[in-house]
Amino acid sequence: MEFGEYVAGRRPALMRFATVLTCQPWLAEDLVSDVLSRAFERWDRISRMDQPHAYVRRMVVNEYLSWRRRLARTTPRADVGPDVGQLGDGADERAERDAMIRRLAALPRKQRAAVVLRYYAGLPDAEIAAELGCRVTTVRSQISRALATLRIDLTADRHAYQETT
Repeated sequence: MEFGEYVAGRRPALMRFATVLTCQPWLAEDLVSDVLSRAFERWDRISRMDQPHAYVRRMVVNEYLSWRRRLARTTPRADVGPDVGQLGDGADERAERDAMIRRLAALPRKQRAAVVLRYYAGLPDAEIAAELGCRVTTVRSQISRALATLRIDLTADRHAYQETT
C-alpha cells in the first residue's frame, strides 16, 4: 500500500481517534500531522508490517503521551468555562459529547488512553497493554479506576441538575 493511499483511507479514523484521545481538535490535528510525517519517513518498513494501522495508531498514542508531558510543563492555566450558549442544531448530541470529553479530559493520561483504546478503538486488554507498554492487569485497573471516576462525575452532574430544576 502506498503512503498516499493509507493517508486517504485512514487519516479520518486517526483524526477521530486522536480527537477523543486529546479532547481538543486542534491538538489532534497537530498530533496526527506529526505522526504521519514521521510515518512517511519510515513507510517502507511500516507498510511491510502485518498491521500498519495498528503501528501508526500506537505512534499516535505514544506521541499523545509525550505531548501531555510537555504541555503540562508549558501550558498556562486559566479558569475558563465552556461557552454552552451557542449551540445550534444537534445541541443535545453536542452537549453530551462535550460533557463526556470534559470528563475524559479530567482523567489521568494513562487512564484516558486505556479507556479510549477500549471503548473507542474497541481493543481487547492484551492489545491495549501492548500499545501502552504495560501488563494486562494494569490496563484493567486503569480502566476500572477511570470508570469509577466517570461514574462519580455523572452522579455529581445528575445531583447538580436536579437541584437546579
